[in-house]
Amino acid sequence: MNWEADPSRDLFGEEAPREAPELGGALSSSDLDIDRRLRPQTLADYLGQTRVREALRVHISAALARAEPLDHVLLFGPPGLGKTTLANVIANEMGAKARITSGPAIARTGDLAAILTNLEPGDVLFIDEIHRLNRAVEEVLYPAMEDFALDIIIGKGPAARSIRLDLPRFTLVGATTRTGLLTGPLRDRFGIVEHLDYYSDEELSQILRRSASILGVTVDDDAIVELARRSRGTPRLANRLLKSVRDYAQVKAGGHITAQVAEKAFDFFKIDSLGLDTVDQAVLRVLCAQPGGRAMGLATLASAVGEDPSTLEDVNEPYLIKMQLIERVPAGRRALPAAYEHLGLTLPGF
Repeated sequence: MNWEADPSRDLFGEEAPREAPELGGALSSSDLDIDRRLRPQTLADYLGQTRVREALRVHISAALARAEPLDHVLLFGPPGLGKTTLANVIANEMGAKARITSGPAIARTGDLAAILTNLEPGDVLFIDEIHRLNRAVEEVLYPAMEDFALDIIIGKGPAARSIRLDLPRFTLVGATTRTGLLTGPLRDRFGIVEHLDYYSDEELSQILRRSASILGVTVDDDAIVELARRSRGTPRLANRLLKSVRDYAQVKAGGHITAQVAEKAFDFFKIDSLGLDTVDQAVLRVLCAQPGGRAMGLATLASAVGEDPSTLEDVNEPYLIKMQLIERVPAGRRALPAAYEHLGLTLPGF
């Protein structure tokens, strides 16, 4: 078994350039700096998710009182709700360093070994998309989580022998959008399991006011309410919409965001009254065009709208289901009456 990490891969993602999917290029240093400033650094700054925040506050206070690392934490929920941010908040509250990577980046057992052996006592290791770890890597992670030890095999054949390396006590924070893909043994090794749900419009309004203050943007209260209403319960999208509307207001309206300016910006960027973008609207149109309201398979639907099936399933579908616009059925996905009403179409017989 090869335990040597691939030197070309940035395991922790600390120096690798981040891609901007909307633009297809790397984010500038100023963009990255703005993103970091918008992310809360402490539990006191972390808005929303009240139950999760208070539960973590109790766990963290108890761990600090015992002078021990926090128990391993599993965060699950739809994308964009702040799982990565919360991992950094946990590290800051514990006075520890956060090391960030993702399941797909840990391709080999040697990659994980390199990460674990470079941790320092108390470090917080955050693995995003932890459900995408391959099984061989996951097997190595079990003793690391339970016993803070790394079992490695030296040599091959009859001369092979196993040795155990002690690891510093650390906290693993795993994040996933699909808990059903986690194996039972991995899920059971997390002592703290928390579900992040969609934010309310009131919580998003608080987040938007904080972000507007950091960005130095003047936003009317009614514009904040409209931004929150179209943010799909997701802070990441709320901040993205705020920056887009800010740019529109800067070019078209002197920089001041009123409700009227926000409305024009939404029309310009094709964000409708429910916060649905062009892909969401395309999904609804395709499903509503099915004769008699019949269902359509995920792969066929993805091909019809020009998207990857996993993207539709992980990013678009959860909110459309939450808003009762579509539903999952054995034959695939089907539009619900609210979808026809939203698009102004005649409802077929169900």
